[in-house]
Amino acid sequence: MSATTSPPLNPSAAVVWADSQRAQAFRAWLDTLVPTHGLRPATVRPASADASFRRYLRVDTQAGVSRIIMDAPPDKEDCRPFVQVQALLHAAGLRVPEILDWDAEHGFMLLSDVGTQTLIDILDADRPEDAQAWYRHASDLLLPWQQASRPGVLPAYDAALLRRELQLFPDWYLGQHRQAVLDDRQRATLEQAFERIVAENLTAPSVFVHRDFMPRNLMVPADPRTQPLAVLDFQDAVYGPVTYDIASLLRDAFISWDEDFVIDITVRYWEKARKAGLVGAASQSGWGADFGEFYRAVEWMGLQRHLKVAGIFARLTLRDGKPKYLADAPRFIHYIRSTCSRYRELAPLLRLVDQVENIQPQFGFAYGRV
Repeated sequence: MSATTSPPLNPSAAVVWADSQRAQAFRAWLDTLVPTHGLRPATVRPASADASFRRYLRVDTQAGVSRIIMDAPPDKEDCRPFVQVQALLHAAGLRVPEILDWDAEHGFMLLSDVGTQTLIDILDADRPEDAQAWYRHASDLLLPWQQASRPGVLPAYDAALLRRELQLFPDWYLGQHRQAVLDDRQRATLEQAFERIVAENLTAPSVFVHRDFMPRNLMVPADPRTQPLAVLDFQDAVYGPVTYDIASLLRDAFISWDEDFVIDITVRYWEKARKAGLVGAASQSGWGADFGEFYRAVEWMGLQRHLKVAGIFARLTLRDGKPKYLADAPRFIHYIRSTCSRYRELAPLLRLVDQVENIQPQFGFAYGRV
C-alpha cells in the first residue's frame, strides 16, 4: 500500500518534539536510513497517535511511496512485544506492517505503510448493509490467527490479568470519574460480579488474542479486490479466551450495531470456527458446540472488556489529558447495562451501575436469555 506523495514540509512545523535530545536522536537515526530506503526527511509529518505514549509519523520516499515511523519513547513503551506479535501475525498470513528498521535504544521504528484509511473511516452506523461484507472479512481474519495459537508464546490472559483489568472500573470510572464512594454492600456486589465474570470467561478455550481487534485498528487496502484488511495495534496480544476478539470487533468503542447485525456476524464466525476446530465438537475441549452457549460467552467476555475500557477511558482523560475518550463512555455504559439486563445473576451489578449513573430502572416483563 502506498500513500500519495505530499509536498515537502518543514519538519519542525509538522512534528512537535517535547524533548530536544529525542528530536536530535530522531534526526540522526532518520539520516542513516535515507540512502537505503530513499527517504525524504523534509516530508515527515504526523500520521496518527494512539492511547499510549506511542505516536506515528509518515514520511515519503523518492520512489513516491510512503513509510510509517513509530515513535515510542523506551522509558514509556516497550517495542519488543510489537516485534514479537508482528512476526506471529505475519506467519499466520495476516497483513501487518513490515518492520524495515528498528532503533531499539531510542524507540524508533521504520514500517511499511499499510494504508491511510481505517475501517471505521468508511463505516456508517446508519447503513449496516454496507458494513456486512467488511465485518465478515474482518471476522475471517481471526481464524488463521487463532489457528496458529500455541501456549507459552504470549502472556496468559489468566484470572489475575482479567481481574486487574476489571479493577480499572471501580478505581477510575466509579472512583475518579463519578466520584462514587461505594458502601460495603456495593463493594461486595462488585466483587461477586467480578468473580463470576472471570469464571465465565475462563471456561472458553484459549487462543492468540489481539486484544483490541476493532475497526480503528484495521486498515482498508488500496485495492480491496487483491488485498485484505491490514491489522494494527497488536502489541498487547495475549493467550486467552477465544471469545475476546469477536466481542471486541462487534461491541466497538466507537460505533454500535443492532443486535441482529451482531448475531449475524457472530454466528457466521462461530460456524467457521467450528469447522476450523477452534470450538465445538471438533475442538480439543468440545466447548462451544451450541451457538447459544457461545453467544452467551461472547456477551460475558464483552462485559469484562466494557468494564475495563470504561475505566481506561476515564484514566486517559483524568490522568493523561485525553478527554476525547471519555466522551464515548456512554456507549460502554449502554453495553454494560444491556448485558447485565439479560442475566439474572448480573442484576445486582445492573442496580449498582444504575445508582451511580442516576438511571431510573424500568419495570415490566422482559423475555430473553437468563
